[in-house]
Amino acid sequence: MTARIPGHSVIEELLTAHRSDPPRSALGRFFGARTLGAESAPWYWGALGEREVGTLLAQLGPEWTVLHAVPVGRGSSDIDHVLIGPGGVFTVNTKRHAGQAVWTAKNTLMVAGQRQRHIPNAVYEAKRASKLLSDAVGHPIHVDGVVVVVGAKSLTVREKHPEIAVVTPRELIRSLRGRKQVLTPERVAILSAAAARPATWHKNPQPQSDGRWLESAFYEVSRTVNQARRRRIGWVLALFGTILATFSGVLPSLLSALVR
Repeated sequence: MTARIPGHSVIEELLTAHRSDPPRSALGRFFGARTLGAESAPWYWGALGEREVGTLLAQLGPEWTVLHAVPVGRGSSDIDHVLIGPGGVFTVNTKRHAGQAVWTAKNTLMVAGQRQRHIPNAVYEAKRASKLLSDAVGHPIHVDGVVVVVGAKSLTVREKHPEIAVVTPRELIRSLRGRKQVLTPERVAILSAAAARPATWHKNPQPQSDGRWLESAFYEVSRTVNQARRRRIGWVLALFGTILATFSGVLPSLLSALVR
């Protein structure tokens, strides 16, 4: 489990979907046509969110165990991040809502006015992890759930949920570092060893893709996405510049005609 990278499962889904994306024509590449299709784009943006949070979690230090994309249950479900450290055990559900206004109160979470099931899902995820870890070590383990909202224009927490924290990535790190110690180093080590066993989480653990290969493949996809975006921006700026230059040349003549 410790070899899995942030966004491991999502990147696998992205690469599978991306293979079905139609190739861009030479003209499309020249003008910066989008490289991702309707199926692959959501996986890409989801992977970006998980990787942003994963990068921040690496700052927690050696006293914390951080597991990414933990396969759970019998099918293809996973937990974005599992954290075990002095402050306790946490499941972290990453949700990317770029440029959107996010509002939450107790069990309700709205994105741009649309209700989402992020909080009920996080409650279920934390309870599921609690049961699996409890079964693995032979006694009850409490797990706190967290929803991390990535890239939002704003996050308004009107009323906190009694079990689930809804935070930005930076708030997540501050809150974890500020938690009162509830686990000794020995307890952290025991729980971390149990959490590192694939059989703790999944009924039928499968061989996993090599993390280094996934890193390389995702980097290549990201490179082409960013390259196409820069090309589109370049064309828009060039067009705007042409219009501005043309308008600037015509404007003096128009003004002269008007004042005659």
